[in-house]
Amino acid sequence: MSSRPLRQRSGFWWALFAAIVIVGAGASFIGISVVHPPSTATASTGSVRPQADPTPTPTFDMRKYTINSPASRWVVVDKLRPLNPIGYIPPDLVHVSIASTFSTTLRREANSALVTMQAAFKRSHTSYGLVVHSAYRSYKTQQAVWDGDYNLTAKPGYSEHQTGWAVDLGAKSGKCSIYECFGALTEGVWLAANSYKYGFILRYPKGMQNVTGFQYEPWHFRYVGVELATEMHNRGIKTLEQFFGLPNAPKYNRWGH
Repeated sequence: MSSRPLRQRSGFWWALFAAIVIVGAGASFIGISVVHPPSTATASTGSVRPQADPTPTPTFDMRKYTINSPASRWVVVDKLRPLNPIGYIPPDLVHVSIASTFSTTLRREANSALVTMQAAFKRSHTSYGLVVHSAYRSYKTQQAVWDGDYNLTAKPGYSEHQTGWAVDLGAKSGKCSIYECFGALTEGVWLAANSYKYGFILRYPKGMQNVTGFQYEPWHFRYVGVELATEMHNRGIKTLEQFFGLPNAPKYNRWGH
């Protein structure tokens, strides 16, 4: 066997030359024999099949309603966002049309949605029922209700109840009224899963106190309309603050009343 490197042997160059010629010829043959894929034209008519237009994705209009006015169903009220004006009174309050523990009122649109939601619940749970524990509260009423507990009760002027869009719900049985255990009852479970279909959201979900400023309240539902409630549900966004890109509101600022 020769000890010279392969590239110095004359036979190497002849072999390399022959390989190039063979490969080149093969490539030419392949290029000639390529079968092109059939066109989109049909065999019978020769017409080109039309391409279907992609279905446009609906865009949610984030500015359809203001989040600043208490008259708006999308108003965001939290520890950093008091009502403006602070003594606001809704113009269209009506007496709540389902059972309640005491006489109370709600905005007309929210009340209609509540009646529809109660009827839907009753159709699938004939031996159960919902009752209203609290709905609209005036500024003065909130002054009387506020007990100084910053995690449980909103200060006057900072309560969703004053907008007329919020309602505290309970079970007809009276079990777990205004207690966290309501969330585990048949009524609480159904509301958490289905209220969005009627325009309500669970306003203070579990584990969101650093965002909303209030601990888990499975009884507190806020009417925002079916459009927004469904959008939040479909996107898995639990709070109004997160949906609208607002700051977390765990505490009142130093100018809070």
